Amino acid sequence: CSSLFSLLSSGFFVGIIFFILGLGALLPWNFFMTASMYFNNRLNASEWSNATVTTRKEYYFNNWMTLLSQLPLLLFTLLNSFLYQWISEKMRIAGSLVFILLLFILTAVLVKIPMEEDRFFSVTMATIWFINSFGAVLQGSLFGLVGLLPQRYSAVFMSGQGLAGTFAALAMIFAIASETPSLARCFTVVCIRMCITVLSLFLFLSERYFIPVFCFLFFNVMDFTGRSVTLAFKWPSKDSRLFPGLVVCRVIFVPLLMMCNVQERHYMPVLFSNDFVFATIMVFFSVSSGYFVCLSMTYAPQLVEPKDGETAGALMTFFLALGLSLGAALSFPLRLLV
Repeated sequence: CSSLFSLLSSGFFVGIIFFILGLGALLPWNFFMTASMYFNNRLNASEWSNATVTTRKEYYFNNWMTLLSQLPLLLFTLLNSFLYQWISEKMRIAGSLVFILLLFILTAVLVKIPMEEDRFFSVTMATIWFINSFGAVLQGSLFGLVGLLPQRYSAVFMSGQGLAGTFAALAMIFAIASETPSLARCFTVVCIRMCITVLSLFLFLSERYFIPVFCFLFFNVMDFTGRSVTLAFKWPSKDSRLFPGLVVCRVIFVPLLMMCNVQERHYMPVLFSNDFVFATIMVFFSVSSGYFVCLSMTYAPQLVEPKDGETAGALMTFFLALGLSLGAALSFPLRLLV
């Protein structure tokens, strides 16, 4: 009994709970992102013939998905600052989880329902908007709550968020590897959101698996690694002037990734055609992303009075959402420049 009491008092189970909550907070966004091949395939079925010219309608699903995911995250994170005065924390967290689950069930059902492309695109975008709206309320509430606790829980929560992308990427790879029809594959991907099993993966990297492995799984594993490092090592300190400078330096990754072998291209030449160079850039890009995001979210509540810790956590979520929204908006002109 004494050993059990010691384990409970050490906060071990509290850490596990926050790790799982962090995992669940970002799973909705990650599952839509990694299932983009399914959505693109379903939206690229319509063609218009004009005499001898056949035109396929381009929906730019990935760009719109990113933008309509981050805008509600920004708006509802700001709204969350007012919601916590009127709606209890328990209600915000539990209610958001229930609505996210219901919207995922709707997404799973739509896999089996034939639908005209424009209507399917509109319904999917609306679903993405509402899922990320409730996700923003959930995430803001959790960041506010974890801001009241010792800093190690912030790092654990951020590590859970980093692992969410890894789970989604693994689900995507197993769906591609399966022999079932594409619609059934994607139905499985969505259902995994509700019941996750940790699986090991050893793949031969053919062209078929390059994007799922290097653009999704590889990034998320390295991002999770960067977040996890902060549990044992934190540099620079929260008062260091070097910290914001290092974060700003990450802008160099934008032109570096644009000069990799991205297709289709219109203006920029391919400077890094070797896949090993792309993988190396991704290592530094993803590890630094996870590391600096986790440090920022961990340091913020420490820079204010303890009574303002919850507000600081909510504000950090807002500015994180603001950065993601600006990045999503910039993806349109940056893609045209490639």
